[in-house]
Amino acid sequence: MLTMMAVLFTALLVLLGSGVWVAFSLLGLGWLGLSQFTSVPTGDVLASNVWGDSYSWALTALPMFIWMGEILFRSRLADDMFTGLSPWMQRIPGRLLHTNVIGCGLFAAVSGSSAATCATMGRMTIPELTRRGYDEQLIIGTLAGSATLGLLIPPSIILIVYGVATDQSIARLFMAGIFPGLLLISLFTAYLMLWSWRFPDKIPPAETGLPLGEKLRRTRRLIPLLALIVGVIGSIYAGLASPTEAAAVGVVLSLLLARVQGTMDRTVFRDALLGAVRTSTMIAFILAGASFLTAAMGFTGLPRELAAWIGTMGLSPFMLLAALTLLFILLGCFLDGISVVVLTTSIMLPMVEAAGIDLIWFGIYLVVVVEMSQITPPIGFNLFVLQGMTGRNILSIAWAAMPFFFLMMLGVVLISLFPGIVTWLPQAMGK
Repeated sequence: MLTMMAVLFTALLVLLGSGVWVAFSLLGLGWLGLSQFTSVPTGDVLASNVWGDSYSWALTALPMFIWMGEILFRSRLADDMFTGLSPWMQRIPGRLLHTNVIGCGLFAAVSGSSAATCATMGRMTIPELTRRGYDEQLIIGTLAGSATLGLLIPPSIILIVYGVATDQSIARLFMAGIFPGLLLISLFTAYLMLWSWRFPDKIPPAETGLPLGEKLRRTRRLIPLLALIVGVIGSIYAGLASPTEAAAVGVVLSLLLARVQGTMDRTVFRDALLGAVRTSTMIAFILAGASFLTAAMGFTGLPRELAAWIGTMGLSPFMLLAALTLLFILLGCFLDGISVVVLTTSIMLPMVEAAGIDLIWFGIYLVVVVEMSQITPPIGFNLFVLQGMTGRNILSIAWAAMPFFFLMMLGVVLISLFPGIVTWLPQAMGK
């Protein structure tokens, strides 16, 4: 087993280090494992697995949610969100910095993408908060950390990928992500309050209070966003639609919203559709490679032997999770979140199941850890997005995001100590 692990691990490093696409790296690794360590006909396994996993009904939700996010990215949604939230944040310690946290949480509930959340909110809040005199480092830090909520709060693209890769209910995963997402939002807002009490001189004074009527008038601009969230997420939780059907509802509602706002024309429609096709194709290609790699690992017996070997070490579930957390953070420094999920599931799941860890809970845990990797150099996607917006050095952006990295680490500890934060809602809803 050690020889096989050494060969495959070396091959993976060479493939990824040489700049080969992740999908081709996964396919090549699976081909090497089958051809060198088994007598199974490699071509037959490749053809059957890639074809068999390319038309999953659950996978249909993926391009639809991505398309919805692309449409909203080009709409006036972020501006409406800031206008609707800002009047109510003036009296909270930290003031308008909370619009990054709450705004990212709301936008995550309709985009499903961390990068889209970061780019959309940052494009509007960075210049506005900078103009009002807020600390630039904290603006960047709150945006980098809060934008990762796009991976967790449903409809999460990465949760769909995990559900397809592990044959878990996507509806249950979506429900399981609600409370952990609210937990992270609470941790972020609490940190901003404490920071503002510690450094009151870095927070601009509150603006003159608006009359209640004006506040309510501005808050009305949140209604389209809330209606979209209710239409998409509410239809799943109420049992009226599957995640795939809810994704189609989301696309229709987002098209109507963009049309009513006057931001939908032929160019916007084309750009949104092409953006969704490019992203969906990339993810589907990675999933095809991951499917072949999973099958190849099954034939080699490596996951089973690795799980048995770790079982002989007598690690407690907490020790296993601590080791996996370090591994996932390390992988996240070099791979995007989706690649980390599809690359590790075939090898990690036997160990996780052997340790008696619930796979729905593990999916949420994995996504939170992957969120942390989105703000770690050198390959933190949110860091690249913010670097393009601000022109600042990527290491300084990573430093600004560091407090939120540790807050997410605290979130991992809390859901490990209190797993009901993740599992209670799916069990209560009976999905």
